[in-house]
Amino acid sequence: MLRQYKRADRVSDLMQQEISDIIQKQIKDPRIGFCTIMRVDLSDDLSHAKIRVSIMGSEDDQKRTLAGLKSACGFIRREIGRRIELRNLPEIVFILDKSIDHSIRIAQLIKEGEEENKDINLKVDES
Repeated sequence: MLRQYKRADRVSDLMQQEISDIIQKQIKDPRIGFCTIMRVDLSDDLSHAKIRVSIMGSEDDQKRTLAGLKSACGFIRREIGRRIELRNLPEIVFILDKSIDHSIRIAQLIKEGEEENKDINLKVDES
């Protein structure tokens, strides 16, 4: 069965691509470091957009980049309006997405568990 896509889903995918392009090519703010647009959560009425951003670096780098993105909200919103023809432009809010950090931590815990399991198996085999 074919999945029915809402308009908000299609627009959020397009916004994700355009915002990534705007940040890479047009924003010259030195506070903005290496960041990735993970997801755009758009309300059904297209009035609000929560942009989830993953930012590489220390906590200070993340705060600085998030501040740079927040100060560029007006420019980004204007560029989205120019690139995507929408009747009303959504209000933009940037949110720090820590899912990559969480995934790395889980992988690290799994690896530690496997190493402990190997040590236990070696001790049992030696007995």
